[in-house]
Amino acid sequence: MPATERAIELAIAAARAAADLKADEIIALDVSAQLVLTDVFLIASGTNERQVSSIVDAVERALHLLGAKPLRREGNQTARWVLLDFGDIVVHVQHAEDRVYYALERLWKDCPVIELPADVRSGSGTTE
Repeated sequence: MPATERAIELAIAAARAAADLKADEIIALDVSAQLVLTDVFLIASGTNERQVSSIVDAVERALHLLGAKPLRREGNQTARWVLLDFGDIVVHVQHAEDRVYYALERLWKDCPVIELPADVRSGSGTTE
């Protein structure tokens, strides 16, 4: 069963919030067939800890406006890899170096990529 419309809506809102703060390599993966806990992983990168923290804050604000509250937030103190669990989606905001090292896209390569709107892709130099 593919990701729900609600999960995709939240992923797009989170991606836009990240793109507004110049996040790099924003990608949304439909992990619904692999995991029962969530439908979408949204992954984005920041170039430093301050940017990672800012992106996380912006994503939380954007999803709060849609009525979504994080169930869990991990990694905020070091701001190298922050995980925001909203139930329907899990947002991973990683420092660029950690993104390369952990390579989440490679680990979840069998999952379909969710097409993000052009303003997200073009606004931050993201991948499709």
